[in-house]
Amino acid sequence: MAKMKTTRKKAAKAKDDKDTRKLVAQNKKARHDYLVLDTYECGIALTGTEVKSLRQGRASLVDGFAQVDGGEVWLHNVHIPEYAQGTWTNHAARRKRKLLLHRAEIDKLTGKLQETGLTLVPLQLYFYRGRAKVEIALAKGKKEYDKRQTLREKQDRREAERAVSAARRRQRAHA
Repeated sequence: MAKMKTTRKKAAKAKDDKDTRKLVAQNKKARHDYLVLDTYECGIALTGTEVKSLRQGRASLVDGFAQVDGGEVWLHNVHIPEYAQGTWTNHAARRKRKLLLHRAEIDKLTGKLQETGLTLVPLQLYFYRGRAKVEIALAKGKKEYDKRQTLREKQDRREAERAVSAARRRQRAHA
């Protein structure tokens, strides 16, 4: 009986391990350059060598963007380098890749992208339950003064946190 419980615990732990995200690439610059309005998790259609290259943790989302074209969403300019052990079947590093979304989501995105100044940018590329996923964001470009304001707010928040923690340390030292 005790043995059966431990195997169940191991199976539950293995399932939990599969549910975690394994981050491959992140676009930190996108959150600085754009105001993120809405995010979508979508699958991505890849070839075998692209998946192997991603599993090695090699990808770059820096210049990437997505477009709705012909009722389908395509990811452009995402760099997934060629697989080192690949042969003539290797992929092109910056080819456009199809994103897998539900029809309702694509229609919703199409309607929102009609507004001026909105774009689709990739935020993260990761594996979830063994499948490659991309988190894309419906975003609006920030002006230069918006970027400065965001940095100022971030800096003010840090200074406030430092002041609070310093006051707590002083309080503990006197107590």
